[in-house]
This record gives sequence, structure tokens and C-alpha cells, in this order.
Amino acid sequence: MDVRWEEHGWERLAPGVGRVRLPGWDATVGLVVGERGALLYDTGSTLREGAELRARTRALLGGRRVTHVALSHPHFDHVLGAAAFSGVAVYGAVGLAELLAGDGAGKGGSLYEEAVREGVAEAEAAEAVDLLVSPGHAVSGELTLDLGGGRRVVLANVGPGHTAHDLALLVPGTGAGTGGGAGTRGAPAVLFCGDLVEESGEPQAGPDAVPARWPAALDRLLALGGGDGTVYVPGHGAVVDAAFVRAQRDALAARFGGSGAPS
Repeated sequence: MDVRWEEHGWERLAPGVGRVRLPGWDATVGLVVGERGALLYDTGSTLREGAELRARTRALLGGRRVTHVALSHPHFDHVLGAAAFSGVAVYGAVGLAELLAGDGAGKGGSLYEEAVREGVAEAEAAEAVDLLVSPGHAVSGELTLDLGGGRRVVLANVGPGHTAHDLALLVPGTGAGTGGGAGTRGAPAVLFCGDLVEESGEPQAGPDAVPARWPAALDRLLALGGGDGTVYVPGHGAVVDAAFVRAQRDALAARFGGSGAPS
């Protein structure tokens, strides 16, 4: 199934694949649509923003609901809208559920503090944290989900790097080409990277980052993406290509050190 992305304010990336860049922190939210299911990648920074996304996705899909949510990493601008999607299967990197249930719980938790520090109103931050939804499905390695109509996606635990719980989403390409790349016909592969890749600014290494292992995480991301025709979708900013990711990997290796040889 394809949809009229642009008419609803979304950016079409491939048939059945799109994203929206949220205001405020320019965070990407991705959507992949199959005949039986729809997967949302990240959920916004507040419960209100999550509810707006829920309404926007239903309008985009003609009344259909999101059936799966994948959380890229445990930062407020990516996870605090998850409670708006009740009854949905939620996926995260292994260990994310325990982190959110512990460190993120309560008004004094780090997610609340991070959100308020970055400008979210205290009441909104407290509400979102109080109702925070933790993943019920932990991803270790790779997990393939079938959304129907031949649409399969791969969730990949490629971290640590930006955080200790970085989850990528690959939508394989179709037609000619190798390694999921675009080839000469068909649709390109699309790889949602979370904040492992950033285009709108320098990659941010906060206190929960694992900088020395970030370059190796980008090596895994590039291997997952396959061919140079793959569309890489950063957590913030415009879509990029494999050359951009390789350059960012080399810059991170120079900045922080880490394993792997420069590309």
C-alpha cells in the first residue's frame, strides 16, 4: 500500500515508507506501511505530540491504526509520546525496557530532567514520564517483522554508540541491486538510523553515550544498509547517503578514537 504522503505533511522516501520532521528539535518519526500493519519509528517528545502523531497517521492511512512502534533510543524527544499508542506492540533494544522502567520513572528521573532542561513544560514532561510505555519486545541482534503484502522490515540492535540502546530500522529495497540498495530499477532500501547519524548538526555525545564504540556501530549500520543506493535517515536532519555516514564515522573515530579502520 502506498499513501499520499505529501498531502498530509509527510516526506515520502519509498513506496509505503515516509517520515515527518517534528518541530522543536527536528526529530524524525518514520512510518512503514504494509497491508496488515503499520510501524512507527519513534513517537515524539510529549504525550501531546504522540497524540498528534496518532491522529496524523490515522488520517494518512485512511483510518487505519499503527500496529507496531519501535523506539530508536532512550532520549525524551524520541520516546515520551509512546503512551499515545496504547495496545500497540512496542520494540526496543535489549535493556531499554529496564532502563525506562527504572531511570526514566517518576518526576526525578533523567528523562523528566532532560525534557525540562530542553524546554518541555514541567507538567507535560511529568505527564509523559508518568505514563511512559516501555518496550514489551526486546531486540538483540536483528528481528524481522512482517507487515503484510510482502512488506518486511528489519529491526537491528546496532549499538552501543549514541546510547547503550540504539535500534535501527531497515526497510529493504526492491528490484535490481545488491545488499538492499537501489539498483537500476525498483525502490531503494531505507534505513532509519536514530541519532547514530545526525545531519542537522554535530552528533551529540551525552553522558549516556559510548563514544569509543560509536564508529563500530556505524560500521554495523553501513553493513546493514548494503549498497550505496540506500537512503539513510538521520534522527535529526535531511536524508543522507552512505558516503555521508562513512564520513561521519571517520569524524567520530578521529574525535573519540574507537575500533575499526577508517573507511
